[in-house]
Amino acid sequence: MDYRSEIQKIKRLVLSLRDTVADQQRVIKQQAARISILSNQIEELKTENHKLREALHKKNSSNSSTPPSKDENRPRKSQSLRKPTGRKNGGQKGHSGETLMIKGTPDEIVRHIPKYCNKCGRELAGDAIMVKKRQVIDIPQIVPVTTEHRVYSMTCSCGHCTADGFPAGVNAPVSYGENIETLIAYFSVRQYMPINRIQEFFAQVLSLKMSQGSICNKLKSFANKCLPVYRIIKDKVEKSNCVGADETGFVFNGKKGWMWVWQTPALTYIAASDNRGTKTITGTFANGFPVSVLVHDCWKPHFNIPAKNHQLCLAHLRRELNYFIELRKETWSYRFEKLLRKALKLQRKIIQNPNQDDQRYVQQINKDADHLLNIDMAKHKKVNTFKKRMTKYRDYLFLFLKDTNIPPDNNGSERAIRNVKVKQKVSGQFKTMDGANQFAIIRSVIDTCIKNNTDLFPTLSDFHNLIPE
Repeated sequence: MDYRSEIQKIKRLVLSLRDTVADQQRVIKQQAARISILSNQIEELKTENHKLREALHKKNSSNSSTPPSKDENRPRKSQSLRKPTGRKNGGQKGHSGETLMIKGTPDEIVRHIPKYCNKCGRELAGDAIMVKKRQVIDIPQIVPVTTEHRVYSMTCSCGHCTADGFPAGVNAPVSYGENIETLIAYFSVRQYMPINRIQEFFAQVLSLKMSQGSICNKLKSFANKCLPVYRIIKDKVEKSNCVGADETGFVFNGKKGWMWVWQTPALTYIAASDNRGTKTITGTFANGFPVSVLVHDCWKPHFNIPAKNHQLCLAHLRRELNYFIELRKETWSYRFEKLLRKALKLQRKIIQNPNQDDQRYVQQINKDADHLLNIDMAKHKKVNTFKKRMTKYRDYLFLFLKDTNIPPDNNGSERAIRNVKVKQKVSGQFKTMDGANQFAIIRSVIDTCIKNNTDLFPTLSDFHNLIPE
């Protein structure tokens, strides 16, 4: 046996294996480098995809506290928090309709009596018989009425001369009356009309030319007459069992201001301020709300004042959760939003059909909430921030299940403050902070009247008789 040749073969085989191993190592290194590059590209694409998804699902009024005025002007699918009821659109079966009714005693009668026969052409004589009647409701031409007040004097038998005086409000040789002042306040604050359009209405419809300065003075005068009622509203709101609070921005003379509202189902108190912090609340309600449950959107200054308790607005929370759900980050947001819906459904059930099992359901909701708030969300920064806030204010989530008189949302406050945005859209900015304060005073009175189902214009007119200027 030739060992040398076998050894040579083995050596050649070893060298060949070394070359193969070296080639494979080079391939492995190349693949490792390629994998590293691809991994980095994947992470970059994930980051870019996340940014694009966030850009696609920008925050708007349906998934955050962003006001509807800042929504992009583009058609999009309705994302109302309300769920389908299955009912058709429009009036439901059994609802009472309204129609114009024939007036028994009309103000004017116009008789349409034929004079000639429409067959032979002869002149008709005798008594006419009414066969049909129709009524037209219209407004006659409006013409200002000028009332002249004359003061007389009389001399007594004792020789003393006594003169009468002018009534309250008749302070100048020529002035505008109370109905004009009430109408200006109604147009400006209730119908949101700007001063120049009020001036146009008075000139073209009422045949009464007024300067914009006179209109502004009348608005200020009416606001002063509303002040006593405005203060009464504030006092009653402060002593209410449950108070909703909210704030929104406005512009005065190019500067940023804030309209605050504190309201109940029967009262609305609005205050204008240049501050959005605790300073405004303590400056308005020095004692806070020691007997009230404060319902709000988790704005921190509300927690800095004395209050009996707090209830967070679940509508705001659900909109925030909808934003996370749209991003499809995780299932936690969906589960928490579903729990809030379950709590709202339970409150409606407790109000409509209470029974002894209700408290067991309430306990289960609280247990589920505690479980969700104990889940680690470290991978999702924004969701985790939301969860930490909910953990901090955990005691203020389901107070409305203990007392069904407490609303689970702050929609009433949003409705009460939305008129500020409407006013600004129609009329533009307020010229001064005094103008904003006048709007807040008159609007508080008007909104309170509306809530109490009073006839608005007659009630406002009564202010001239009941409240001195």
